Amino acid sequence: MKKKLYRSNQDKMLCGVLGGLAEYIGIDSTLLRIIYAALSFFSAGFPGIVLYIICAIIIPEAPFDVEQ
Repeated sequence: MKKKLYRSNQDKMLCGVLGGLAEYIGIDSTLLRIIYAALSFFSAGFPGIVLYIICAIIIPEAPFDVEQ
């Protein structure tokens, strides 16, 4: 079965984008959040914020019947 990228329903801080991405690639969501925050900080913050907002709009929320 092919995996699909969804925003997480359970593992979310704001919109669930990084929680869903962590579930999709199979790593700890806290580690991904730290990496994303560091990359956003060192790139002046603005590109990271814009990318997160775009992903929150584009990536669909996980349906409740999908096993994660």
